[in-house]
Amino acid sequence: MSADTVPAPMAVVLRTEHLGRRMGDTEIVKDISLQVERGELLGVVGPSGSGKSSFLRLLNRLDEPTSGTVYLDGQDYRQLAPRELRRRVGMVTQRPFLFPGDVALNVRFGPTQRGETLPDTEVNRLLERVGLSGFASRDVTNLSGGEQQRVSLARALANGPEALLLDEPTSALDDEAKEGVEELICEVVRGTSLTCVLVTHDRNQARRMCTRVAILEKGRLVQTGTPAEVLSA
Repeated sequence: MSADTVPAPMAVVLRTEHLGRRMGDTEIVKDISLQVERGELLGVVGPSGSGKSSFLRLLNRLDEPTSGTVYLDGQDYRQLAPRELRRRVGMVTQRPFLFPGDVALNVRFGPTQRGETLPDTEVNRLLERVGLSGFASRDVTNLSGGEQQRVSLARALANGPEALLLDEPTSALDDEAKEGVEELICEVVRGTSLTCVLVTHDRNQARRMCTRVAILEKGRLVQTGTPAEVLSA
């Protein structure tokens, strides 16, 4: 690149503008404005009660903001139907909530809700991506915690999301499964340029996984930067 060449700006996928949520007299999320670029893995870190999960739930309107808004690819997300929004901004929770039945049924859930049938080849491709080749016909009750979380990730990816929200996705797993799911998430982000927001109480996890970190305290955004910049203390 020559000295006078300016690199192209990255696309901003998610942008919050003065985002807040009040419950009664309590502000649980306070005036947060930030943006997340395509292919970025943003970690949201803070002590218990700092509003991390509440902030995450506002990003796809699982909870409704009482002030401000979120823009998805430049569009105010209030202009989108909730089902469309949650297809485009997927979520993986701390504990996997899988439907009774086999793995394939769970992976197909999102497209089925839209009247689409995900072919076997696509189910198998998604399961291969999350390290579960040959698992399509397995009953979900026979899966380990780490395997269930991988199915949750495959189910979210089946919707072709533009952004993925991850709420403490490894906190219920043992160390071996945790390491595997961490590696998987990073691999998916690198391989697909997926935009991710990861809530974690584990600062070491944020150091390992995230390209940028946002620190929340008492519902407020107090600092953003690289893991080295904001997690050095």
